[in-house]
Amino acid sequence: MLVDRRSLQNFDWVLLGLVSMLLLLGVVNLASAAAAGVEGGMADIVRRQVTLIGLGFFVALVAALIDYRHMERFGPLIFGAALFLLALTLLVGTVTRGAQAWLFEGSFQPSEIAKIALVIALARYFHQRPPQIITQLRDLVTPLLITALPVGLIILQRDMGVALLTVLVALTYLPLVHIPLRAWAGVALVGLAGLAALWSFGLKAYQQSRILDFLDPSRDPLASGYQAMQSRIAVGSGGLLGTGWQEGTQTQLRFLPTQHTDFVFSVLAEEWGFLGSTLVLLTFAALLLWGLWIARNSKDGFGAMLAVGLVGTLFWPAAINVAMVLGLAPVIGVPLPLFSYGGSALLSAAIAIGLLFNVSMRRYVF
Repeated sequence: MLVDRRSLQNFDWVLLGLVSMLLLLGVVNLASAAAAGVEGGMADIVRRQVTLIGLGFFVALVAALIDYRHMERFGPLIFGAALFLLALTLLVGTVTRGAQAWLFEGSFQPSEIAKIALVIALARYFHQRPPQIITQLRDLVTPLLITALPVGLIILQRDMGVALLTVLVALTYLPLVHIPLRAWAGVALVGLAGLAALWSFGLKAYQQSRILDFLDPSRDPLASGYQAMQSRIAVGSGGLLGTGWQEGTQTQLRFLPTQHTDFVFSVLAEEWGFLGSTLVLLTFAALLLWGLWIARNSKDGFGAMLAVGLVGTLFWPAAINVAMVLGLAPVIGVPLPLFSYGGSALLSAAIAIGLLFNVSMRRYVF
């Protein structure tokens, strides 16, 4: 039997309400972002997004119905399948914006699914070796190797933004371990050396430009620094209450080339102002805190570790996207979960949310 009757009796209406609210606000915001003729016009892009949301609900339902405890047993197989898709992308993938990260003619990005597979693999490890008993750095060698496999393949795809995001998802577990702070000094030095090597040998010229533009947006305002500066203008022009739906000049005059994807939060800030942006961010915060509550109330270690990692898959892209829009982080092409237009990211978020439902509903079935 896929689902116990008691699970349905303890359906998580709070989680459903928070997700539905974000999706609804996202579609309304996307309709304005697409009104200026983005990719065929408002009706086309909104229709496709609504279709993707419908598919996302189905995917989330499947992820919620299959008992998550089976995923611990099949964790290595799921992780291996994700690595296979990443490797396949290197062979037959489509090149988009300098990265060979897409399959099926640019319609599917395996690295988004790989983040979920990574969380399942790490949750499995930390269930077998709980974080609270980890007191030495050598105990993290195995999770480091688990993380390095997908990250290495994503780096080979030349998608540094997603590679960084995948590393951050793995780092979600670090606050749970009990390694002394002094032990991290050597790690910090190695990290700095690694960043220096990455800058010199790993980053392309346009990727270096994005970081330099973050440090000084005015260095090339008409080229590499254009989006960052226009985003700040859009956010600033929103003021307290915003300019009104479909009334933002930066949005409707299309000063933001990717306003329906990476810079969709700029549209929100311009047209709905500080109050509207705060409402959305508070809803995101409530969703993430509810996810941590689900982890805390899980009746088994794997469910708790799985929920923590899933919260990370939603928190980090949201935090990076908002920081990117506000000029607090370099532009690395990370969409805002449940808001930005796009299929792979939305389906990845749907799987994460479905698994959170899975853990939440089964906390009574033990």
